[in-house]
Amino acid sequence: MSLSDIIIRKIRQDGVISFRDFMDMALYYPGLGYYTSEREKIGKKGDYYTSPNLTPAFGEMMGVQLEEMWRILGEKEFTVVEMGAGTGLMSMDVLGYLKGKPELSRDLDYCILEKSPALRKEQQERLGENARWCSSLDELSGMTGCIFSNELVDAFPVHQVVMEEELMEVFVDHKDGFVEILKPAKDELNDYFTELGVVLPHGFRTEVNLDAVKWVHELGEVLEKGFVITIDYGYPSSELYQEYRNRGTLMCYYRHTANEDPYGHTGEQDITSHVNFSALSHWGEKNGLELCGFTDQAHFMMGMGIDEYLKKLQEKDPVNYWKKMLPIKTLMMEMGETFKVLIQKKGVECNIGLSCLKLQSHWNI
Repeated sequence: MSLSDIIIRKIRQDGVISFRDFMDMALYYPGLGYYTSEREKIGKKGDYYTSPNLTPAFGEMMGVQLEEMWRILGEKEFTVVEMGAGTGLMSMDVLGYLKGKPELSRDLDYCILEKSPALRKEQQERLGENARWCSSLDELSGMTGCIFSNELVDAFPVHQVVMEEELMEVFVDHKDGFVEILKPAKDELNDYFTELGVVLPHGFRTEVNLDAVKWVHELGEVLEKGFVITIDYGYPSSELYQEYRNRGTLMCYYRHTANEDPYGHTGEQDITSHVNFSALSHWGEKNGLELCGFTDQAHFMMGMGIDEYLKKLQEKDPVNYWKKMLPIKTLMMEMGETFKVLIQKKGVECNIGLSCLKLQSHWNI
């Protein structure tokens, strides 16, 4: 039975389902969802590229930042949690840097949380005994260190809403195909906008990522002392709800082609939405995570010393320099403004300064 047939059967048995539940099944249904199937997703044969797939420089810059955080926390036992590690390429690059620091390597506990069985298998084959895998954040309660993710939150299933006379939520039915119907939104969705001080104009359609709110709460629960680094594409509320985004930000990716139809290629295409960084910051504060700073990927990498990295690269390998430099340029130029970096902290001195934030760190969020 295909995933579409399974979703149709659920609708016929239980009635209409929220768009959030449709997206959750399309992405994460055991064995058939986009992220749980064996289908190749990342890279040339997949549907999209991520920063670590382009160059190892991205992972090394993350390693530099993690080393600085370890020093700030007193050069003691240091747990690094990577959430949603994809193919494990970034993990390999980060670990390659950290393992080259003997004292840090001694204190390091590198843990990966991965929802996809297929990707977990690939990660384990690539990383071997250099990392360990956890099933849930609960296993890390009381940790000191850093929890980081790259393009994780954009893949959380989201509710879709439309502002009419009142806030309406999008549900999915099936007639001759999947169709949308609107029903009055539950209090939790209305409260989301009230908390953020957002008033949607009539006709405005957008997404609400309640799973991200729950996720931030869990991070605040398990992190005793340290940092959270969230890298993804998205905006603060002040930009996310501009009039020209009145159709929302939901996008789908199938064989390196973008489309706006989440009901096609069910289980075979990625479905994403832009991250509301104001929401992550707001609910982070409510759960003990203070805002360290907010910047973009380009300034993050410049703060971590990408210029010095390029200089050393040219000296070490002048023949292949331009070939290796071009993907770094893509990270800095094409993806440098699109991808944002949010850093939060808990139990760390208020006046602490991080190198990755020294060039641009206090955007309105």
